[in-house]
Amino acid sequence: MDTIQNERRVNPVTWLPLESKMLALAAYDADKQILYLRFRSGDAYRYSDFPPAEYQMLLNAESKGRFFLGHIRNRFLFERLAKLESPD
Repeated sequence: MDTIQNERRVNPVTWLPLESKMLALAAYDADKQILYLRFRSGDAYRYSDFPPAEYQMLLNAESKGRFFLGHIRNRFLFERLAKLESPD
Protein backbone atom coordinates (compact mmCIF):
# COMPACT_ATOMS: atom_id res chain seq x y z
CA MET A 1 0.00 0.00 0.00
CA ASP A 2 1.32 3.43 -0.96
CA THR A 3 0.41 6.75 0.63
CA ILE A 4 -0.03 10.22 -0.76
CA GLN A 5 1.20 13.01 1.48
CA ASN A 6 -0.20 16.48 1.79
CA GLU A 7 1.03 19.37 3.91
CA ARG A 8 -1.16 18.63 6.92
CA ARG A 9 -1.10 14.87 7.33
CA VAL A 10 -0.56 11.57 5.59
CA ASN A 11 -3.73 10.35 3.90
CA PRO A 12 -3.42 6.61 3.32
CA VAL A 13 -5.28 5.29 0.30
CA THR A 14 -5.24 1.79 -1.10
CA TRP A 15 -3.94 1.58 -4.63
CA LEU A 16 -5.61 -0.94 -6.93
CA PRO A 17 -3.71 -2.28 -9.94
CA LEU A 18 -5.44 -1.65 -13.25
CA GLU A 19 -5.31 -3.73 -16.41
CA SER A 20 -4.53 -0.92 -18.79
CA LYS A 21 -1.81 0.17 -21.18
CA MET A 22 -2.23 3.76 -19.97
CA LEU A 23 -3.07 3.51 -16.26
CA ALA A 24 -1.11 1.51 -13.69
CA LEU A 25 -2.95 2.14 -10.41
CA ALA A 26 -6.02 3.87 -9.02
CA ALA A 27 -7.09 4.86 -5.52
CA TYR A 28 -10.16 6.66 -4.22
CA ASP A 29 -10.85 8.67 -1.06
CA ALA A 30 -14.64 8.42 -0.74
CA ASP A 31 -14.85 10.87 2.17
CA LYS A 32 -13.19 13.64 0.15
CA GLN A 33 -14.28 12.41 -3.30
CA ILE A 34 -10.73 12.43 -4.60
CA LEU A 35 -9.50 10.08 -7.31
CA TYR A 36 -5.80 9.25 -7.49
CA LEU A 37 -4.38 7.84 -10.72
CA ARG A 38 -0.87 6.63 -11.43
CA PHE A 39 -0.04 6.32 -15.10
CA ARG A 40 2.35 3.78 -16.62
CA SER A 41 4.71 6.72 -17.24
CA GLY A 42 5.02 7.15 -13.46
CA ASP A 43 3.05 10.39 -13.30
CA ALA A 44 0.50 10.54 -10.49
CA TYR A 45 -2.50 12.87 -10.40
CA ARG A 46 -5.25 13.77 -7.95
CA TYR A 47 -8.72 14.60 -9.33
CA SER A 48 -11.06 16.65 -7.12
CA ASP A 49 -14.84 16.38 -6.68
CA PHE A 50 -14.85 12.95 -8.29
CA PRO A 51 -18.18 11.14 -7.67
CA PRO A 52 -18.13 7.59 -6.26
CA ALA A 53 -20.27 6.34 -9.15
CA GLU A 54 -17.65 7.56 -11.64
CA TYR A 55 -14.94 5.67 -9.73
CA GLN A 56 -16.96 2.46 -9.97
CA MET A 57 -17.51 3.10 -13.67
CA LEU A 58 -13.74 3.47 -14.12
CA LEU A 59 -13.07 0.21 -12.30
CA ASN A 60 -15.74 -1.59 -14.33
CA ALA A 61 -14.77 -0.11 -17.71
CA GLU A 62 -13.58 -2.57 -20.32
CA SER A 63 -10.93 -0.03 -21.37
CA LYS A 64 -9.66 2.07 -18.47
CA GLY A 65 -7.68 4.28 -20.86
CA ARG A 66 -10.66 5.05 -23.06
CA PHE A 67 -12.78 5.74 -19.97
CA PHE A 68 -10.12 8.15 -18.71
CA LEU A 69 -9.93 9.95 -22.05
CA GLY A 70 -13.71 10.23 -22.45
CA HIS A 71 -14.88 10.78 -18.87
CA ILE A 72 -12.05 12.12 -16.70
CA ARG A 73 -9.42 14.06 -18.67
CA ASN A 74 -10.37 17.72 -19.08
CA ARG A 75 -13.54 17.21 -16.99
CA PHE A 76 -12.26 17.38 -13.40
CA LEU A 77 -9.89 19.70 -11.57
CA PHE A 78 -6.58 17.94 -11.11
CA GLU A 79 -3.17 18.32 -9.53
CA ARG A 80 0.00 16.56 -10.56
CA LEU A 81 1.49 14.87 -7.52
CA ALA A 82 4.76 13.26 -8.48
CA LYS A 83 6.83 11.54 -11.09
CA LEU A 84 7.22 8.01 -9.75
CA GLU A 85 8.90 4.86 -11.01
CA SER A 86 6.57 3.07 -13.37
CA PRO A 87 5.37 -0.18 -11.77
CA ASP A 88 5.67 -3.29 -13.92
